[in-house]
Amino acid sequence: MNKLDKKTLGIGALAGLTAALLVLGASLQPSFSAVLYAASALPILLVGLGWGNMAAIAAVVTAAALGAIAISPTFALMMTLVTLLPAGWLSHLANLARPASELGGPDHLMAWYPLSDILLHLCGLVTIAVIVVGVMIGYGPELIDRLVDVLFGSLSQQQPEFKPDPAVTAQTKALVLLMLPAIQGGMWVIMLFAAYYIATRIVTASGRGLRPREDIPSALRMNRNSIFVFLIGLAATFFGGMPATIGATVVGTFGAGFLLSGFAALHFRTRGKDWRLPALILCYLASLLLMVPAFFILVLGLSDTRKAIALTPNKDADAPKQTDTKI
Repeated sequence: MNKLDKKTLGIGALAGLTAALLVLGASLQPSFSAVLYAASALPILLVGLGWGNMAAIAAVVTAAALGAIAISPTFALMMTLVTLLPAGWLSHLANLARPASELGGPDHLMAWYPLSDILLHLCGLVTIAVIVVGVMIGYGPELIDRLVDVLFGSLSQQQPEFKPDPAVTAQTKALVLLMLPAIQGGMWVIMLFAAYYIATRIVTASGRGLRPREDIPSALRMNRNSIFVFLIGLAATFFGGMPATIGATVVGTFGAGFLLSGFAALHFRTRGKDWRLPALILCYLASLLLMVPAFFILVLGLSDTRKAIALTPNKDADAPKQTDTKI
């Protein structure tokens, strides 16, 4: 942890101010809200990765305080749970390291916290955030019933011949109740990881990064234990009620983690192939437009779970710059 000094706290406070302004901008611009909310994680990640935990804590506290003053304490709490806290925690995990000898490795190397475990923490944090926010806004069947009724009512006004069948309406409400938290949680995992990826590249390029630059296609995989969490969430969706909603959230967040690792594995396996670029573009476009290609990428992520630990030399050690150890 960095020494507590005015410069570190000032940099953290400035990052918190930037994050708060981005969140406030998102609340004023609904069309760009998702992008601005995700971008608000960048300042927290940048100071956390480059200046350490105290800077990240100062940024989170500053942004939360400004959110409480400008909007409300409830808004600040939601902002902290959804964006600020995950960003600060990810930067903390990314800076963790210990001697590789404690893991059975060489004495002259340091082992960094595995990227697979960082992704696992991200999925877990977003799951908790979505559940807590759902409780705060009263998410449940009644809210979805009103939402679907308003939607169908609007369609009926635009198309008088549209008369939804009661059975179809009930099925739609049940589907939306499960899909909404799953989609929101999954999208948030992807966007926060994208912010983490961008932040690590910026910090590394600036020379302030402690963590070595990793080869994402080979290192980004989900922890093996994530499979059990994903399957438990999937099973819970069949129980109905609150367990089903929580299960759907878990399926969305951890499914997004496996989707990310699946794309990383696809990048890794197509290296050196002449058809790599068009194939990757086709896979990304197909996954955005259709569910079936995305499902196969998800299965690819589920089939390849492991840890890749980045290793770097200790100070004053004469050793190669970086190696990867798979566990």
